[in-house]
Amino acid sequence: MAKGKKWILVKAFDGLPKPTDLKLQEFDIPAVKDGEILVESAFLSVDPYMRGWAARCTPGTTMIGSSVGKVTKSKNPNFKVGDNVVANAGWVSHAVIAGKDGFKVPPFPAGVPLSLAIGALGMPGMTAYFGLLNVCEPKPTDTVYVNAAAGAVGSVVGQIAKLKGCRVIGSAGSDEKVKYLKNELGFDEAYNYKKVTPDKLKKELERLAPKGIDVFFENVGGEASSVIYTHLNKHARVAVCGTISNYNTTGTKVTEFVQHTIYNSIKIQGFVVLDFYGKRAAALKDLAGWVKEGKIKYREHVHNGFESMYDAFMDLFSGKNIGKVVIKV
Repeated sequence: MAKGKKWILVKAFDGLPKPTDLKLQEFDIPAVKDGEILVESAFLSVDPYMRGWAARCTPGTTMIGSSVGKVTKSKNPNFKVGDNVVANAGWVSHAVIAGKDGFKVPPFPAGVPLSLAIGALGMPGMTAYFGLLNVCEPKPTDTVYVNAAAGAVGSVVGQIAKLKGCRVIGSAGSDEKVKYLKNELGFDEAYNYKKVTPDKLKKELERLAPKGIDVFFENVGGEASSVIYTHLNKHARVAVCGTISNYNTTGTKVTEFVQHTIYNSIKIQGFVVLDFYGKRAAALKDLAGWVKEGKIKYREHVHNGFESMYDAFMDLFSGKNIGKVVIKV
């Protein structure tokens, strides 16, 4: 029987994930049954949400995640050998899935890599698209603030906001990333949050956003976010996508902003991108068009080899990456 590889959760993460928390092992690739397909992974994704989701999993569970690859066997009439498919089967080299659980990747514009199916044209891009446009409903006069702005989601949020005529401010964790945001992605303003610490942030926001903030795309949480909430305008909208600053810490985190949200009628909405996947085709058409036209730029932080999954995952929390972290098998 043919063998595949997978990463399993050995024990629950306590703080930053440790190498001993995960294990790489071989498995027998199961036979393909009627209605199923076998997908061989070409690229795999690591994303911050995986850190929080793993807390719900029991030891021995395959680490959650998605990949894009080619169909090598099919017993489903809707898929043929050679089709490119996104599979949400976890950190696996090969996946046998029901056809209904695979997303057939449509042809991309010339020059657009397949890896974008798990990046700017995949879940991160969709998260940015729906979180900004459907949850926050930006207007051309709005000032939009996004943290973790040089990451896979934040970088697309800022560029879509610019396409919609907004003024965009972003924060990131290095001077190199700040230059990337302003010089390559077209952000109006950006700052290094490691230099502009929460005690200095109020003054910085007064300088960068003198008229306040209308839309806040929240990826980070923590003490800095408490300051940002105090700078939101009346009827501001907040899309809560993630809180990466808290993922590797213990205890209950309280962000003290509630009173400000009451008096300024601020709308705060958490969301999961899967809720919008019924509209995925239209979103993909927009995103692919913007990428083809050069209106959305992207970077990929690529690790080579399935064995590098853990190292790639840890880059998310050390801030080494600019753009989407992908693993090329």
